[in-house]
Amino acid sequence: MVLAGCSTLPASGPSTSDIVAQPASNQDFGFELVDLSASSLAALNSRATDSFNGSFGDHSGATESRIGIGDFVAVTIWEAGAGGLFSAPLTTDRFSPGSRTATIPEQAVARDGTISVPYAGRVNVAGKTAAQVQTILEERLAGKAIQPQILVTISRPISSTVAVTGEVASGGRIPLSNKGDRILEVIAAAGGIRAPVNETEVRLTRGSRTLAVPMITIVNNPAENIYLRGGDTLTLVRNPRTFIAAGATGINTEIPFNADAMNLAQAVAKAGGLLDFRADPEGVFLYRFESAEVLRRIKPNSPLLGAGRSVPVVYRVNLRDPMGMFVAQGLRMQRGDILYVSNAPLTEVQKAFSVFQSLTSPVVQGASVAAGFK
Repeated sequence: MVLAGCSTLPASGPSTSDIVAQPASNQDFGFELVDLSASSLAALNSRATDSFNGSFGDHSGATESRIGIGDFVAVTIWEAGAGGLFSAPLTTDRFSPGSRTATIPEQAVARDGTISVPYAGRVNVAGKTAAQVQTILEERLAGKAIQPQILVTISRPISSTVAVTGEVASGGRIPLSNKGDRILEVIAAAGGIRAPVNETEVRLTRGSRTLAVPMITIVNNPAENIYLRGGDTLTLVRNPRTFIAAGATGINTEIPFNADAMNLAQAVAKAGGLLDFRADPEGVFLYRFESAEVLRRIKPNSPLLGAGRSVPVVYRVNLRDPMGMFVAQGLRMQRGDILYVSNAPLTEVQKAFSVFQSLTSPVVQGASVAAGFK
């Protein structure tokens, strides 16, 4: 009777036998149970991760900036002699060098890609370099001005900026230099990050695509520190990596990594280890939603394999086996993992006997008192 009541006793979660008995019958029900081994670890650790370099490439910026729509452009014109279109008339006074120059106030490049220059009309400048625009203006003003020499300056290169926002000291538009600027250089220009490096996620938006990569990955892998392009948006988000510890562990809570990386053995230690009088060393489980691609490499015949969706997977480690700790060291933790340690079978029996004793103890005590009055 006591043993039959074990299934109705309070518990922190399923037992080892309950988890092992759960079938993976179809795509809509169940989970896949995977006993960790050398082959399964190799498949897990070779998973493809999000990569800026792999998705966007690492292409350097142009050697010279090109004018884009919305940029502010200033034009300065010099003439060889006085009395021209853009120079002061000749006087008896000694004139300054500036008397033969004229500066056209900066103007934004219109949506049609043009700016207006007196006596030259509307000039198409979008997509051209400053030197190319200078040549066009000199040709248009030839015969009108006195041997004009022109300097075109992009005073505010709006189209060659990167918008930086989120967990930075000073967000805003950061202009890109002609040499090209990488992600970390642009973040530094924005004043640096306000959150710890290992808790920061960098989201790069280019066109219609957005990709997120941990900041620590960019710091540790220079290939991920790619060149940015005008119009890119960098959003830095504080997104601490955590896992949940439950069951027969020292503490049951959400635990931050507080490190660049963590394996399962370190996670067990952070959770306070296994409780001596409760934990089943053969029942250490890691709950995770896994991609179909990874599961296909581990269990190609799994009935849960669906087209392009996440699959619930439970990984089991047997820490009663001396090799179990080495296996646990090989499994890398991910954000959102659930570490669960089931109770040992004897623990449930002890609970049942405790309940049975609490129920029968008053009866026994009452019988003893009654016997004393006889």
